[in-house]
Amino acid sequence: MKYRRILLKLSGESLQGSQKYGLDPAQLQSYAEQIKAAAAEGFQIGIVIGGGNIFRGLSGAKRGFDRVKGDQMGMLATIINSLALQSALEDNGVKARVLTSIRMEPIGEYYSKAKAIEYLEAGEVVIIGGGTSNPYFTTDSAAALRGIEIEADVLLKGTRVDGIYTADPEKDPTATKFDRISFEEVLDRRLKVMDLTAFTLCRENGLGIVVFDMDTPGNLGKVLAGEPIGTVVGR
Repeated sequence: MKYRRILLKLSGESLQGSQKYGLDPAQLQSYAEQIKAAAAEGFQIGIVIGGGNIFRGLSGAKRGFDRVKGDQMGMLATIINSLALQSALEDNGVKARVLTSIRMEPIGEYYSKAKAIEYLEAGEVVIIGGGTSNPYFTTDSAAALRGIEIEADVLLKGTRVDGIYTADPEKDPTATKFDRISFEEVLDRRLKVMDLTAFTLCRENGLGIVVFDMDTPGNLGKVLAGEPIGTVVGR
């Protein structure tokens, strides 16, 4: 087994599926089935989800919201998404626990590294909501931070694209995909893998990243099996 413990980062936008807003039950079910299959193989799975399908602090600030309050609203959006995924997993017979970085009992337990690792080792999927609990940090940064804290072997960034390209493939038809790339080359080329804070955290703590298309059913299993899909970022 190449990885034992993973931190899976899911984007909030992906949860809206074909809708323009909110949660798509079919998309939640697809994710739950892929995560169930991975858990059945013995992988320990921590998850951080974005909140962009409900509210994004940065875009809220552009519309006149105070940035701190906007980011706090975004944190609450991630907890809504965390509960939705927990519900979908439980409907599929998977034990899942929501931990929150903001005190919010009984919605979720207050996050701590020790608690998260205890549940992971007991075979439960651990979903960590609320971002870092601080404004001005993205959920990418939360994913990097939690991945390092729980001693994950890799950060899997599940997106709607199938990896990292030389340019935006939707805008540049000549863009080519990387199978593997170093942290340094990403920085040199100024490629947008995740925000710089998150990326630097991974780089400085030796947490490798795999960017892959989570929206294609079965892809999570392929990444975990070591199949060459997506893009691996490492030293």
